[in-house]
Amino acid sequence: MESETSGAARRPLGVAVVGFGWMGRVHSQAYARVLHHFPQLTVHPELVTVAEEVPGRAEEAAAQFGFSRTSRDWRQVAADPRVHAVSITAPNFLHREIGVAMAEAGKHIWIEKPVGLTADDARAVADAVAKAGVQGTVGFNYRNAPAVETARELIASGDIGAVTHARIRLFSDYAAHPEGALTWRYERARGGSGVLGDLAAHGADLARFLLGDITSLAADTAVFLPERARPSGATAGHTLATGGESGPVENEDYVSCLLRFASGARGVLEACRVSVGEQNNYGFEVHGTRGAVFWDFRRMNELGVSLGTSYQDQPVSTLRVGPGHGEYGAFQPGAANSMSYDDLKVIEAHRFLRSIAEQTPYGATLTDAVHSATALEAMATSAESGTWVSLLHSV
Repeated sequence: MESETSGAARRPLGVAVVGFGWMGRVHSQAYARVLHHFPQLTVHPELVTVAEEVPGRAEEAAAQFGFSRTSRDWRQVAADPRVHAVSITAPNFLHREIGVAMAEAGKHIWIEKPVGLTADDARAVADAVAKAGVQGTVGFNYRNAPAVETARELIASGDIGAVTHARIRLFSDYAAHPEGALTWRYERARGGSGVLGDLAAHGADLARFLLGDITSLAADTAVFLPERARPSGATAGHTLATGGESGPVENEDYVSCLLRFASGARGVLEACRVSVGEQNNYGFEVHGTRGAVFWDFRRMNELGVSLGTSYQDQPVSTLRVGPGHGEYGAFQPGAANSMSYDDLKVIEAHRFLRSIAEQTPYGATLTDAVHSATALEAMATSAESGTWVSLLHSV
């Protein structure tokens, strides 16, 4: 007898990927894997179209992942009745136009952060999704880590007492090489706010996910590598370029930010894309009146936990997450087996597809994207003015 979630019972759902750089590949892999880990899904993603303007890249994607069609123009995806859901993994400056168009065409969207260049861009996509009555999931993948979800539960339950202060860090060296190509990421018009949109967007989301709404902040920013060489051809990832014409880096390499939360807690958020010696050093420490939790993305499946009533000299133990934490059980049968970055995107794909199947949002939504983008905009304003900026009534 077939179960109700067998292949025969699942409803096919045509999906497309717009933009096939590294993140487009990650989304495609997630669609390919999602039923392996979440067989209870009642929809089956079918890869209909991959759209990419760089010649040959869409054809390569189709050959590898099995998309039935390729396109150089994302507008063909919006007009295709066989496509019901779209991953938007194009550069930031295209997020608003594509996101709004796809929602207006009745497509559910899974869009990468920061959802455009400004908070207005994120609001426009959010409004289009709400008006069209479609589902919208945003790529805030770090909140999907089982250890992060466990930390949130410990904080919410009061196990560490009232939160007093937290630190969130996102340090990377992907832009540290002085010969790194001057791609769209470093241009204000196409990349937006530099490390703010790239890394601090995740930090702002983690801060709110763990600790609640941010009420005000004060920030400082800097550009440490002011010029780069222009690339001679199409780029993917963080390509090096030598000998090309130099151009200015127009957005931030670094941000530091003081945060105040509605709960009364205080926080520090720091992000940098040119930190030599740091590779994906992302994490947080959250301290409360009775305890603390600590997480490092590089040891993604471990959570440092300090609980008790000692206060002084209270030890920290290591919790190795297992099947009882978050979505870990969909990937591994026992604690201390590794999960990966790509697994977090499979969780995200599952929540996106489940949202569509059940017409109920699961995971990070466009509302979360608006909150994050509003915080980023406040950081930029604060850095320019040198003052604290309120976020009350700004979302």
